[in-house]
Amino acid sequence: QVQLVESGGGLVQAGGSLRLSCAASGSGFSINAMAWYRQPPGKQREFVARITSGGSTYYADSVKGRFTISRDNAKNTVYLQMNSPKPGDTAVYYCFAETTRYPDGSNSNYWGQGTQVFVSS
Repeated sequence: QVQLVESGGGLVQAGGSLRLSCAASGSGFSINAMAWYRQPPGKQREFVARITSGGSTYYADSVKGRFTISRDNAKNTVYLQMNSPKPGDTAVYYCFAETTRYPDGSNSNYWGQGTQVFVSS
């Protein structure tokens, strides 16, 4: 079993910056890709950014150029640097991990519990 714990959410002013972290813990697994999703108030969960084990990154058009995803493989941690956030970025942000379990090689996906980000105008 893998646990994902997010941190770093809170209140930020539009145009400021905020960094989210997500640490994965457990044993007998390796992490492949990690990603961030978000769920704005009253809306469905949506993709924000993804980073592969090799460091390739992908972003939703709405955050491209403002948010940066990165990871520390040694710490099994993924980050989301949010620069110049807008009120429309207000949402619960969820960490997501694609893992491979050893020794059977099975793949499993996990979600964090979410962290609230509120961007004030």
